[in-house]
Amino acid sequence: MDTDWLTLLCAAALAFSVMNYVLLDGTDLGVGMLMGLTGCSQQRRAMAVTILPVWDANETWLVLGGGGLLALFPLAYAILLPALYVPFIVMFLALIARAMALEFRDYAANGQCKRIVDGVLALASLLTGVVQGMVLGTLVQGVAHQGGQYIGDGLDWLNPFPVFCGLVLVLGYLWLGTCWLYWRTLDELQRHSARQARLLAVVVTVLLLVLIAWTATLQPQYARRLADIRLWLPAGLILGALSMMFTKGFRSRFDFIPLFAALGVFVLAFAVMLAALYPFIIPPDLTLSAAASSPNSQIFMLVGFAVLIPITLAYNTFGFRVFSGKVRVAVNG
Repeated sequence: MDTDWLTLLCAAALAFSVMNYVLLDGTDLGVGMLMGLTGCSQQRRAMAVTILPVWDANETWLVLGGGGLLALFPLAYAILLPALYVPFIVMFLALIARAMALEFRDYAANGQCKRIVDGVLALASLLTGVVQGMVLGTLVQGVAHQGGQYIGDGLDWLNPFPVFCGLVLVLGYLWLGTCWLYWRTLDELQRHSARQARLLAVVVTVLLLVLIAWTATLQPQYARRLADIRLWLPAGLILGALSMMFTKGFRSRFDFIPLFAALGVFVLAFAVMLAALYPFIIPPDLTLSAAASSPNSQIFMLVGFAVLIPITLAYNTFGFRVFSGKVRVAVNG
């Protein structure tokens, strides 16, 4: 196989893993944050039940993405990790706290304890979403490096652009969470989720457009790519179609349509970001080819991805299938 094609396949496998994590676990994080905004204990219980069977499998994609970056693009990993030590540590601690809160909330002694546990869950979900957005923003704005080593001060992620990316991603996760609850719940919780989803759809779309405009000012390449009609015209048409699908989905008997439309917007935004970044893996000058591991390592990892990705997809699908159906808010408990 040609080395260039190998590198592109490796980048595609890595991007696919990251995208699946954002789509699947982002939805769970959105539900976790919404639990902190819900006063009714019965509704919080129903919200937790919708994600309890699937949240841990969704995080498998994070492991694939992180491990894939180390094995496939070790130079990029060596530069990014020192630049993002603090946010990564915060994110992992938040993920641990979220896992503990989800798994042990039913063992809380009383309602007050459950409220505290749900508060921990909401805060951990919020921190995870903010940090992930800041990490993404730091990557897009560029990371200072020389000779394969990071040369910054470790605070790039606190710049205005990464912070704004964190805000946008948190609101996006909340949007996914409301769409998930509209699909999986009934009665007042479903109606309330629909109202929240409609509002968040407008807010997220506007903020994404602002984010794209801001991104175009960061690098000359971004401005050229994002101004190219071959990119923004099909992207605009797809966004319009997804927006129409989202709106009409609330009048359909298929409650999953708004969620699928929201996921489509995330995929579209991810694709636009990749189109703006290519061929760089770390702007402004580290390309995919320069950061890639040896062809033998790439082939070895691609074989592993070819085995693990179908298994993970099958496991995710099986989990969603087994625990499908509506969750009703209990009258008591």
